[in-house]
Formats: sequence, C-alpha cells, structure tokens
Amino acid sequence: MATVHSEDIAEPAPQSGKGIREYLTSHLREYGLLFALIAIMVFFQLVTDGTLLRAVNVTNLLLQNSYIIIMALGMLVVIVSGNIDLSVGSVMGFIGALAAVMIVNFDQSMIVTVIVCLIAGAAIGAAQGYWIAYWKIPSFIVTLAGMLVFRGLSLWLLEGQSVGPFPREFQLIANGFVPDIFPSGIGTTLAAIFDVRKVNVLALATGVVAAGALVWIGLRQRARNRAYGIVDEPRSFFIARNAIVAAAIIFITYKLSTFRGLPNVLLTMGVLTVIYAFLTQNTIIGRRVYALGGNAKAAKLSGIKTERLTFLAFMNMGLLAAAAGLVFAARLNTATPKAGFALELDVIAAVFIGGASMSGGVGTIVGAVVGAFLMGVLNNGMSIMGIGIDYQQMIKGLVLLAAVIFDVYNKQKQG
Repeated sequence: MATVHSEDIAEPAPQSGKGIREYLTSHLREYGLLFALIAIMVFFQLVTDGTLLRAVNVTNLLLQNSYIIIMALGMLVVIVSGNIDLSVGSVMGFIGALAAVMIVNFDQSMIVTVIVCLIAGAAIGAAQGYWIAYWKIPSFIVTLAGMLVFRGLSLWLLEGQSVGPFPREFQLIANGFVPDIFPSGIGTTLAAIFDVRKVNVLALATGVVAAGALVWIGLRQRARNRAYGIVDEPRSFFIARNAIVAAAIIFITYKLSTFRGLPNVLLTMGVLTVIYAFLTQNTIIGRRVYALGGNAKAAKLSGIKTERLTFLAFMNMGLLAAAAGLVFAARLNTATPKAGFALELDVIAAVFIGGASMSGGVGTIVGAVVGAFLMGVLNNGMSIMGIGIDYQQMIKGLVLLAAVIFDVYNKQKQG
C-alpha cells in the first residue's frame, strides 16, 4: 500500500479567500447539500431544545432511515444510467411479506429465508431490467407496472392481513447492536471522564478509526492529484472540510456509544456505501454506467454493452430492495400489506436531492446517502416539533422541487 510522505503533501501558502469562494462557486453542487444538512440539523437542534441529537434519537434516526439509504444506493445507479425505478417500495413490501410467510407460516430458518428473499429480489430486478434493456420499453412504464403487480402480490401473499411476529434472531437484522469487545473497565473510565452513564468503547473507537481513515484517504488522494497536476481544492478548505466531517463522525459514534452502541444495520449501511462508492468511482463498470447515462448512443458506439449494463443496474436495484425489505420487516417485527407504500418517492427524492441529474450521468453515492439523511432529519425534526403529516409532505415536496430547480439552473449556467 502506498505511503504518503510529508514531501508529497507539502503545499504553498494557503490560497486567498477569493480562491475559496471561486472553488465553492464551481463546486456548489457537491458542497451545497452538505452545508444544507448541517444547517437543517443545527436548526432542529435549537428548536427542539436539543432533542434531535440526543443519543436515543440519533440511534432512532439511523434505524428509521436504514432501508431508505440501502435502496438509495441502488437507485443512484439506476438514475445515473438514465432510468428510474418506481417499483422499489412495492418490491420491498413484497419481500418482507415473503419473509414473513416463510418464517412465521412455514417455519423456515432465517438463513434459508434471507437467501431466498435476496435471490427473489435479484430475479425481480432482472425481469424488469430485461424488458427495459433488451425490449427498449421505458423504465417508467415497466417499473410502474411492477409497482402495481408487487403491491397486489403482497396483498395476495398476506391474504390482506399482517403476519408476525418474527423470531428474535430475525429482529436482530434491524434492531440488534454490536456487542462491546473491549474490557468493561475502559468503558467505565471513559464514562467517568465524559460524565455519562456508560460508554461503548467499540462504537467510539470505530468512529475515531473511520474519521482517521477518511482523513488519510483524503491526504493520499490530494497527493496523487498534485503529482498529476490536477487542480485541487484550496488547502484551508480541504482542512476545514475534513475537520468538520471527522468531527461529525466522532460525535455521532460518541452519541451512539452512550446509548446501546453500534446498530447492526449501521455496519451494513457503512459497508454497502463504501463498496458502491468504490464501484461507481474507481472501476471500469462504474465509469461505463456514467457514460451510459451521459450519452447512451455514444457509449454504445464506443463498444460499451449498454443493454447488459442497464440489465445489471435493475438487477442490482432488485437485490438492494430485497435487502431493504428484510430490514424493514425486521424493524417492524411484522409484515403488513401496506409495507413500503410510497417509499419509492422518498428514495427517488433522496437521490435527486443528493445531486443526481434527471437526465442521467451525474450523481454520487455519498450524495445519495447525504440526501437520504437530509430527508430523514427533516422527517424526524418535524415529527419532534409536532408538525402534521400534511405539512411534512408539502415541505418535503418543496425541498425536492428546489433541488431539481437548482439542478436545472446549474446546467443552464454551465451551458
């Protein structure tokens, strides 16, 4: 593994404030969302008298948005490829119903159920992807049909009734926490230092390591960019950005450590986010997906197998929708006929708010995750304030509209 030497990252004197302003102006799409998320969190933290960032609420915020984030990873790939999937909420509900019938009604083991459900989700995505990729039927039409079909299949499978509860081992998928592997004495000492009831050392250590890893990766990438003469962000902005992100990670994991530690589903989300961020940004197949969404005809003429890429994008979406369905069912501890209803709108909104373009070819995994968290914080904060669901829906709709208008404005400005 390459080592970053001090001479590799030695830089000239910091750039002026004007340089930072110019950089932010040209990268407003990437950083505007992060600033918006911070501002919204600060606002709700103030108006809720600190309730938003209490340890129990931070944990609930992660658990409540886990399945949205998992599906947003797949939706980002689909939208970047120039398509859309309206069926993910219904597929998620159908997979939860399938899991409930297998475990509760037919007494199947959890391992067999999880494997069958994931295969079923991938098969559903492949079936839809086949018509879209090889028969050139618009994705909007195919997935709209899928939304109706799988909503009906859920009702049929559950016979219009809720099925549950699930065994404890299945519930742990969404509601379980990673046990602390460090000696209890360390946690007791830290609890005394921080003046809290307890500290889960594993959770806190994970946050510190993750923050350090992100800073190291950033330094390594910055050194590589300088070696190749790539214009990078101003040094002062680079330092401030990494300091804010690292502090946020450590703060969140600290909050988790004072409650019940790391949720199992947080590790799942973290691993999936890292994998998909790497695949989309650092692999040939990822670059080809962006090329497909940017200009499908040009991509095909350059030798890219566009049909296969589209097929795989929808197959991947089905797999992640199935994973989200398992998490959702485990969290509710039951499968209901209305599970997943309209959730596809939240997933799509998270991806667009996260910076993805309606026309395809633009968007990042990190942006989709931040967009999902922004939507989650909005939902959570407004619920704490007692704002009615009617006003919540209107506010979320306006936020989505603002994100799309911003995307169109940026394109016109650049054009």
